Amino acid sequence: MSFGRSKPPTPAEARAKDKARIKRAALRALKRTKAAADKAGVKLSDWEGEFIDTVSERVATYGRAFADPEKGGAGSALSALQTRKLKEIAAKANGEPPKSRFGRKAPKAQS
Repeated sequence: MSFGRSKPPTPAEARAKDKARIKRAALRALKRTKAAADKAGVKLSDWEGEFIDTVSERVATYGRAFADPEKGGAGSALSALQTRKLKEIAAKANGEPPKSRFGRKAPKAQS
């Protein structure tokens, strides 16, 4: 009798589940960003719309949107730069002002 217990997944099965979960999360983030821009009536540039479409297509096809493993985390579907650009597009869709690209604050006015 088995008492309803199953064997723990093998390492390969666990990795496959993790990859599928990461893929779904990236696709949801891309879809959510595009939907937020559409809902808010924000006009994305041609480049931004094409970026979302092509990255979504690559993630759906290959499970990740970049080929070089040094450009992103081992367990991520988007590279670091793709993630940053997606956050910028999401902020634009939410009506937030653009942030400084290099993390610097504007200089204070002298009094």
